[in-house]
Amino acid sequence: MSWQEEYRRKQVSAEEAVKVVKSGDRVVFAPGVESLALALALSARKEELENVKLFLPGPGRELPWYEPGWEKSFVIETSFVLPVIEHMMAERRCDYLVSSLWFTHSPVLRQIDVYMIELSPPDEHGYCSFGHMLWNKKIEAKEAKIVIADINPNLVRTYGDNYIHVSELDYFVPHLSTGRIPGVRDLRSTDLLARKTGDEPKEIRKIAEYVAELIRDGDTLQIGVGGISEAVMRLGLLDNKRDLGIHTETLPRGTVQLVQRGVITGERKTIHKNKVVAISVGGGTSDDMAFINNNPIFELYDGTHVVNPMTIATHDNMVTVNSALSIDLTGQIAAESLGTRMYSGTGGQLAFAMGAYLSKGGRSATVLTSTARNGAVSRIVPALEPGTIVSVPRILTDYVVTEYGIAALQGKTQRERARELINIAHPDFRPELEVAADKLYWP
Repeated sequence: MSWQEEYRRKQVSAEEAVKVVKSGDRVVFAPGVESLALALALSARKEELENVKLFLPGPGRELPWYEPGWEKSFVIETSFVLPVIEHMMAERRCDYLVSSLWFTHSPVLRQIDVYMIELSPPDEHGYCSFGHMLWNKKIEAKEAKIVIADINPNLVRTYGDNYIHVSELDYFVPHLSTGRIPGVRDLRSTDLLARKTGDEPKEIRKIAEYVAELIRDGDTLQIGVGGISEAVMRLGLLDNKRDLGIHTETLPRGTVQLVQRGVITGERKTIHKNKVVAISVGGGTSDDMAFINNNPIFELYDGTHVVNPMTIATHDNMVTVNSALSIDLTGQIAAESLGTRMYSGTGGQLAFAMGAYLSKGGRSATVLTSTARNGAVSRIVPALEPGTIVSVPRILTDYVVTEYGIAALQGKTQRERARELINIAHPDFRPELEVAADKLYWP
């Protein structure tokens, strides 16, 4: 049988495809925005199913099973707390899968009865693309008992390891169009509007300016997701740099423009020379996605390679930039929770901090505004609130950047670290931080 015949034979409706799900099954949705057709078809079976364990790595759609009253049918697990699921996490109605160091928490380590994913239509050789997000989809699809693919003709194709053959999949469902381009960030978001109008908060611009001082010609960069960390890429602060490289988890906005200007070339990268390497390239504009589509400069590999401290450390002059919610006076970084309340997930922040630490000439920067809640609280604190998850231990913390400057912590004592961090805290909070430091670290 040719792949074309096999592909046609496996095509079914969403409603027909989800009939394979049985009570007690573990159903995994691939990372990224969930297939709407498959999610709606499965949720329509609420009254027929019990105790179906749904793992949604990064929930992106408002779906009914996040509301009270669905727990008997669907038990929800996640590994990244995004806005659509914050209320459910706060109410303790779902569970959180604690990740390990570099995405080896992939659901392949646990049972996957049914795997649901969006893929591009097959090319002339019968290979489908995973689109703008790879993560560990290929590994998971190969290990799942049954794979259902929502075929989305709008997905981009990239180079790297971002493909799978139709023979490795079980069902193909014609795509239900949602009117959105996969990988394109909603232009209503405030940070994109700020980029379009130039109305960037002054604190964020100042932080980005300080971070730019840490970046040298020829460095390879990892920039974490977020308006603060990404600002250095999109405010023109790197335009005078030369031969920068990219090895990152999620491609930061502004990367395409720096490639087009010849700032990002990858010429001095130690591995993947002259390539932009990531797990995900979504989050830009439709023009960005058009530039990335079938462009051999962009390569996607799975998380076990990209977010691996050993791979990261292979790059000389590796520079990582990631955000934090809070940091204590010894340098413990909290990026996932404040107290016991979860706000995000682990991601690759720890792996990149380790990789930069081990890299020849490597540096890591943690960025945060000095205050939160409109200036009511300091993000630099004497000690983290009980229950707060330490995302990066103090032994790996290198540079910390706020709008008031750069604190360099490596090679410093507790007292010296406290002074460094107090110097970049908001002036209104420095006196109380000094009092706390005197009590904690002096007799």
